[in-house]
Amino acid sequence: MSIAAGTALAVCLCLCLNCAAEEAPQVELKPFTAHYIADWKGINVAVSDIEMTAGASPGEFVYRWSVAARGIFRVVYSDPVIQTSWFKLQGGHVRPDKYRGEQGGASVNVEFNWLTQRATGTSENKPIDLPLKEGAQDLNSIQAEIMVDLRNGNLPDTFQILDKDQLKDFDYVNEGTARIRTDLGELDTIIVTSQRKGNDRILRMWFAPSLGFIPVQAERTRHGNVEFAMHIKTLKR
Repeated sequence: MSIAAGTALAVCLCLCLNCAAEEAPQVELKPFTAHYIADWKGINVAVSDIEMTAGASPGEFVYRWSVAARGIFRVVYSDPVIQTSWFKLQGGHVRPDKYRGEQGGASVNVEFNWLTQRATGTSENKPIDLPLKEGAQDLNSIQAEIMVDLRNGNLPDTFQILDKDQLKDFDYVNEGTARIRTDLGELDTIIVTSQRKGNDRILRMWFAPSLGFIPVQAERTRHGNVEFAMHIKTLKR
């Protein structure tokens, strides 16, 4: 379990026609805290927590995602993975300002400068200076982006995502809806898959519209086999 393994969500700009001026789509994100368990071949291997809180100014948010191994897996993964993103809603999009990932003594610290269109910082003590494309995300902010896009009903096909010291292109697909059983009860969900170009691993996520499009389930597969699965246990709004 590495800093880069924390994973995957998206953005969309809607233009209002027949108006005197262009307006950004109405988007809404509400703070929440969610607790998950992670399974590997039916064995509980980790716990995970996602907390999104309001920032200092309107439209600003802090998104924190932690994963901690359990049982025998703590022998190998003794330190939790903690990822934190600071972002704002701007023009109907999630726009990251800063990202920090840490596990034990290793860390990634990046700032997004949208005026210069550069992402700068360090990844495990190596300098980072990368050109940014409009709509680029980090490993946390992409999840909030997908929540916004699903609410707006328009999910882009591709995202550029910062993963450690690289910006990588990921393909996203809305696979439709499914009603699933969870510890929160039966929920209608939208299924979204993401896959890095040229990679055979697929991340499949279930988002619940009735809960503000919060992710309630996730699976990563390779060659059709489930490598791990996450399921929501509790949620506080």
